[in-house]
Amino acid sequence: MDSPVYMDAVITPNRSLSQRGFIVLISIVTLFNCIAAGVFLSMGATLVPVFLGLDVLAVIAAFAASYAAAKRIERVLVTPRAVKVVRETPKTSEIVWESPTAFTRVALEIDEDDIVHGVRLAMSGRHASIAAALSPVERADFARALERAIYDARRG
Repeated sequence: MDSPVYMDAVITPNRSLSQRGFIVLISIVTLFNCIAAGVFLSMGATLVPVFLGLDVLAVIAAFAASYAAAKRIERVLVTPRAVKVVRETPKTSEIVWESPTAFTRVALEIDEDDIVHGVRLAMSGRHASIAAALSPVERADFARALERAIYDARRG
């Protein structure tokens, strides 16, 4: 029989702009660049439209990189036997942390204003940072939930 799972959290980066929003944004940027290119061409500045086109390509490339990064997920799994962190992309899956549940601790990186800047799993002098895609408030909530899951897994 499989052991119970006390936590199976999937952490994904926030995508602030939907596909439709991206198309609208690129359309607006392209429209304004075409108007500006027309104005500059009428004044005899023939190279300016080339740079305006490069501007649109740079925005598209930045969003393409952002969307590619949004496809990376981090999975945190807590069972009575082990705590495991796996980072997955559409093509690969890499285990970045695996340790016995009984010896795994959760450590927080907190500044003087009580803002959580990082969550780490620690054991025997080694550590791994997790939940970097979350906001500081979400990191604190996640750390509490993770500590609770580890505690419950130890008792179970």
